[in-house]
Amino acid sequence: MSEARYIPGTCNLGKSEVRRRQMVGLVGLFFSLTTLIGLISVNAGPSARLGIFLPLMVASVGYVQSRSKFCLAYGFAGTFNLGKLGDISRVSDAKDRDADRKTALRILGKSILLATLATGVVYALPF
Repeated sequence: MSEARYIPGTCNLGKSEVRRRQMVGLVGLFFSLTTLIGLISVNAGPSARLGIFLPLMVASVGYVQSRSKFCLAYGFAGTFNLGKLGDISRVSDAKDRDADRKTALRILGKSILLATLATGVVYALPF
Protein backbone atom coordinates (compact mmCIF):
# COMPACT_ATOMS: atom_id res chain seq x y z
CA MET A 1 0.00 0.00 0.00
CA SER A 2 1.43 3.38 -0.97
CA GLU A 3 1.62 6.23 1.49
CA ALA A 4 -0.21 9.48 0.75
CA ARG A 5 1.96 12.36 -0.35
CA TYR A 6 1.36 16.08 -0.54
CA ILE A 7 0.30 17.18 -4.01
CA PRO A 8 -0.31 20.95 -4.29
CA GLY A 9 -3.96 21.72 -5.00
CA THR A 10 -4.84 18.00 -5.01
CA CYS A 11 -4.00 16.19 -1.77
CA ASN A 12 -3.14 17.62 1.64
CA LEU A 13 -4.57 14.91 3.91
CA GLY A 14 -3.35 11.51 5.05
CA LYS A 15 -5.52 8.53 5.92
CA SER A 16 -6.23 9.52 9.54
CA GLU A 17 -7.20 13.05 8.52
CA VAL A 18 -9.51 11.70 5.80
CA ARG A 19 -11.20 9.51 8.43
CA ARG A 20 -11.64 12.58 10.61
CA ARG A 21 -13.39 14.40 7.73
CA GLN A 22 -15.62 11.35 7.18
CA MET A 23 -16.61 11.52 10.84
CA VAL A 24 -17.40 15.23 10.51
CA GLY A 25 -19.62 14.41 7.54
CA LEU A 26 -21.43 11.69 9.51
CA VAL A 27 -21.92 13.96 12.52
CA GLY A 28 -23.31 16.66 10.22
CA LEU A 29 -25.62 14.11 8.60
CA PHE A 30 -26.82 12.96 12.04
CA PHE A 31 -27.61 16.54 13.10
CA SER A 32 -29.25 17.22 9.73
CA LEU A 33 -31.54 14.21 10.12
CA THR A 34 -32.41 15.03 13.74
CA THR A 35 -33.12 18.63 12.74
CA LEU A 36 -35.33 17.45 9.89
CA ILE A 37 -37.23 15.11 12.23
CA GLY A 38 -37.68 18.00 14.65
CA LEU A 39 -38.91 20.33 11.91
CA ILE A 40 -41.41 17.74 10.72
CA SER A 41 -42.62 16.94 14.25
CA VAL A 42 -43.43 20.59 15.02
CA ASN A 43 -44.82 21.20 11.53
CA ALA A 44 -42.32 24.04 11.05
CA GLY A 45 -43.04 26.71 8.50
CA PRO A 46 -40.84 27.21 5.47
CA SER A 47 -38.77 30.04 6.96
CA ALA A 48 -37.92 27.92 10.04
CA ARG A 49 -36.76 25.15 7.75
CA LEU A 50 -33.89 27.33 6.54
CA GLY A 51 -32.22 26.58 9.89
CA ILE A 52 -31.24 23.16 8.56
CA PHE A 53 -28.60 24.83 6.37
CA LEU A 54 -25.95 24.82 9.11
CA PRO A 55 -25.98 21.07 9.88
CA LEU A 56 -26.22 20.36 6.14
CA MET A 57 -23.19 22.58 5.60
CA VAL A 58 -21.21 20.62 8.21
CA ALA A 59 -22.21 17.37 6.50
CA SER A 60 -21.33 18.61 3.03
CA VAL A 61 -17.96 20.08 4.08
CA GLY A 62 -16.98 16.80 5.74
CA TYR A 63 -18.16 14.78 2.74
CA VAL A 64 -16.47 16.92 0.07
CA GLN A 65 -13.20 17.12 2.01
CA SER A 66 -13.05 13.37 2.62
CA ARG A 67 -13.81 12.59 -1.03
CA SER A 68 -11.24 15.14 -2.21
CA LYS A 69 -8.58 14.14 0.36
CA PHE A 70 -8.14 17.86 0.80
CA CYS A 71 -8.85 20.06 3.83
CA LEU A 72 -10.12 23.51 3.00
CA ALA A 73 -8.82 24.97 6.29
CA TYR A 74 -5.36 23.55 5.64
CA GLY A 75 -5.57 24.89 2.09
CA PHE A 76 -6.33 28.41 3.32
CA ALA A 77 -3.67 28.18 6.05
CA GLY A 78 -0.93 26.88 3.76
CA THR A 79 -0.50 23.63 5.67
CA PHE A 80 -0.94 19.89 5.19
CA ASN A 81 -0.98 16.71 7.28
CA LEU A 82 -0.14 13.34 5.83
CA GLY A 83 0.96 11.69 9.07
CA LYS A 84 -0.65 11.17 12.43
CA LEU A 85 -3.30 13.57 13.70
CA GLY A 86 -1.85 16.88 14.79
CA ASP A 87 1.39 16.48 12.78
CA ILE A 88 0.87 19.55 10.57
CA SER A 89 3.50 20.81 8.10
CA ARG A 90 3.76 24.14 6.31
CA VAL A 91 3.69 24.54 2.55
CA SER A 92 6.87 26.43 1.67
CA ASP A 93 6.33 27.27 -2.01
CA ALA A 94 4.08 30.28 -2.74
CA LYS A 95 2.88 28.67 -5.99
CA ASP A 96 1.80 25.57 -4.07
CA ARG A 97 -0.04 27.71 -1.49
CA ASP A 98 -1.91 29.47 -4.30
CA ALA A 99 -2.94 26.12 -5.80
CA ASP A 100 -4.11 24.97 -2.36
CA ARG A 101 -6.17 28.14 -1.83
CA LYS A 102 -7.88 27.69 -5.20
CA THR A 103 -8.77 24.11 -4.32
CA ALA A 104 -9.99 25.21 -0.88
CA LEU A 105 -12.27 27.77 -2.54
CA ARG A 106 -13.63 25.09 -4.90
CA ILE A 107 -14.34 22.78 -1.95
CA LEU A 108 -16.08 25.60 -0.09
CA GLY A 109 -18.15 26.39 -3.19
CA LYS A 110 -19.16 22.75 -3.70
CA SER A 111 -20.08 22.43 -0.03
CA ILE A 112 -22.20 25.59 -0.08
CA LEU A 113 -23.92 24.40 -3.26
CA LEU A 114 -24.71 20.96 -1.79
CA ALA A 115 -26.01 22.43 1.46
CA THR A 116 -28.07 25.04 -0.40
CA LEU A 117 -29.65 22.46 -2.69
CA ALA A 118 -30.50 20.16 0.23
CA THR A 119 -31.89 23.13 2.19
CA GLY A 120 -34.03 24.00 -0.83
CA VAL A 121 -35.46 20.48 -0.84
CA VAL A 122 -36.30 20.71 2.87
CA TYR A 123 -37.78 24.19 2.32
CA ALA A 124 -40.05 22.85 -0.43
CA LEU A 125 -41.24 19.77 1.47
CA PRO A 126 -45.02 19.73 1.96
CA PHE A 127 -45.36 19.31 5.71
